[in-house]
Amino acid sequence: MGAMDGRHPDQPPPPWPLPGGEGLKQELLAAYGHPARGHHDVRHLAEVLDRLRELADAGTPYDPTPVLLAAWFHDAVYDGERDAEERSAAWAEDALPGLVDPATVAEVARLVRLTESHRPADDDRNGCALSDADLGILAAPQERYDAYVAAVRTEYRHLDDAVFTAGRADVLRDLAAKPRLFHTAHGYAHWEEPARRNMERELSLLAV
Repeated sequence: MGAMDGRHPDQPPPPWPLPGGEGLKQELLAAYGHPARGHHDVRHLAEVLDRLRELADAGTPYDPTPVLLAAWFHDAVYDGERDAEERSAAWAEDALPGLVDPATVAEVARLVRLTESHRPADDDRNGCALSDADLGILAAPQERYDAYVAAVRTEYRHLDDAVFTAGRADVLRDLAAKPRLFHTAHGYAHWEEPARRNMERELSLLAV
């Protein structure tokens, strides 16, 4: 993995959605590449962007610029604290003026805040696309899913096993209680069942 941004040296950086803002792009890559990151690293960012491309290719409607920028910012701050999404949104509100119009800044911040709950309204096409792309890891093949779970554990290395296990089980049960994990037609058709199988298996292993 690259020392600065968590990528393999031969892996190209994730696509940046603006013609300018190279300095901001590098700041965000440095944040995602922090050594303390486990799951929420540059690989996660790249996979979210890949899933957004998959949704677009499948005909899912969303506004590319704010959604792609929100993907870049959605875990810009990640330190295990509950207000990380709010601080990520505030970073977007501070950094994006001058690069995009005020309406886009506001939409990016709104979408970043939405990733705290992953509960977009049915008619929120931007929110549905970003939420689905972010949660798509839940539908990964078993080996990748298990690697994701292990990576999440490293981000909470300061917690003992009992506390982490209880918290992780709560997160999984909260997600499982949603009528739909995925809100786009493509996400629901392709990711819903494997994601629920993965979560059910993980919960059975947690045994709490």
